[in-house]
Amino acid sequence: MSGVDDWARDIKFETPSSLARLVKQVLVNPFANYAPAGLIRWILKATGSELAAANWADPGGWRSMVISYDGQCHQWSDKVLVGSGTIPMALRNRRLLAGRVLARVIDECPSEPVEVLCIGAGPGRIIIDAMLQAEKRARATLVDLNSDAHHHAHRLARSCGLGASIRFITADARHLDRYLDGRVDVVKMIGICEYLQDEQIVSIAKAAGVLMPAGAPFLLNSLSKRHGTDRFFRRVFGLHMIHRSVDELCRLMTAAGFGDFASLSEPLGVYDIILARKQG
Repeated sequence: MSGVDDWARDIKFETPSSLARLVKQVLVNPFANYAPAGLIRWILKATGSELAAANWADPGGWRSMVISYDGQCHQWSDKVLVGSGTIPMALRNRRLLAGRVLARVIDECPSEPVEVLCIGAGPGRIIIDAMLQAEKRARATLVDLNSDAHHHAHRLARSCGLGASIRFITADARHLDRYLDGRVDVVKMIGICEYLQDEQIVSIAKAAGVLMPAGAPFLLNSLSKRHGTDRFFRRVFGLHMIHRSVDELCRLMTAAGFGDFASLSEPLGVYDIILARKQG
């Protein structure tokens, strides 16, 4: 896919300084990963950490995504976790990268308005970013199991002047045929593969593929352990993420009928955005 490598050249990503990287590697990550989990949870609760509370209520859910995307925190514990934590920083980078790639593939579509399906859409930030960037008019269908996420996304869409261009479906994406029967030009599935088993990813991709013409783009992301705090997230937040490489996800998407893969990495190397095409 010519030009894909150029899509992210002017994005202003977040990157830690060399000193910050060293401090994380030598001090912060070992403490987070190996200090008594009960002690860390007590500290986070005592300091009123909103990120911790959001993950305890719904590990990896949309509320924690909103907090990480926003990056503006009042509690000192959240300033550390969200402001300088590798995963929140990489999430903000992923948002910028995914929004850019999504806007570009929207503009490449031959039809208008472009019909975009967002699976596991959460707070809706990435599709709204993309719709605001794209030159072509798009309409988006956001699918998520959590209706509260839809309420947040709807408020955000209206505040950006996109309320009439986005609709919401609370459903299991493996059964899209029960809710959708029209053409889908673009599919976005960012931020949920790390919580799904292999067979679930293949099942969802196949269900979406039925609605897509040959050559239509499908966006998803990989997750690397380079963030260095998987043990912390499992022990303290109860967040059990599945780490897969780009190649592993491409193999799953091949089994679902996709190919012509391309990928772009955010600068921390935690997330890659993968672009697949529906095969004829």
